[in-house]
Amino acid sequence: MRDIVLISDPRVTAVPVKESGERLTDVRGRLRVDGRMADPRGAFSHLREGLLVRLEGAQAHLPSGYRLLVVEGYRPLAAQQRIFEEYSAELRVTFPKMSPEEIHVAASRYVSPVEVAPHTAGAAVDLTLCTEDGDELDMGTPLNATPEQSGGACYTDAPGLSPEARHHRDLLGRALGSAGLVNYPTEWWHWSYGDRYWAMTTGAGSAVYGPTSV
Repeated sequence: MRDIVLISDPRVTAVPVKESGERLTDVRGRLRVDGRMADPRGAFSHLREGLLVRLEGAQAHLPSGYRLLVVEGYRPLAAQQRIFEEYSAELRVTFPKMSPEEIHVAASRYVSPVEVAPHTAGAAVDLTLCTEDGDELDMGTPLNATPEQSGGACYTDAPGLSPEARHHRDLLGRALGSAGLVNYPTEWWHWSYGDRYWAMTTGAGSAVYGPTSV
């Protein structure tokens, strides 16, 4: 696998944000949306308009019979903090010899520290592929599988995947990459545009989306 820059890396956290002020838009009615991460306010189905437009472009580049399936977009700050703390607690039990600093870095493989989290900016989307009938395709692991649960197979370039799963990941990656999105390489399902990780990856001088609210 290629070298991976984690989202907790100083090269990411040092990226400035020049907020565009672009609104959050409901994805429902424009792309196929799955409800497994739904919240009472419907925050999960919202994304910045610029990201949503790019996802629509990626959908148009998929072969006939394939559809993007959006699982989660915007995530409130409090929810992001809770998820990070819960996963950090799991890691402390699994790896009791890790220092707090090491736990922080290890946790960022799977969930972003709240101060740089692209989901809280509406700049990231967790998604997968499905058929026209809505049947999810084999991607090698369930969406949101942790590195521990999947034995590292959640990493986008993980070795040992079935030919079918590798084909589907490559298909998803080509469509989203051609639309200007970047992948967080520890999670095949996580793609973003306009956030700090995107800016670091693409060489942009700043992020254009910072924390926001529905």
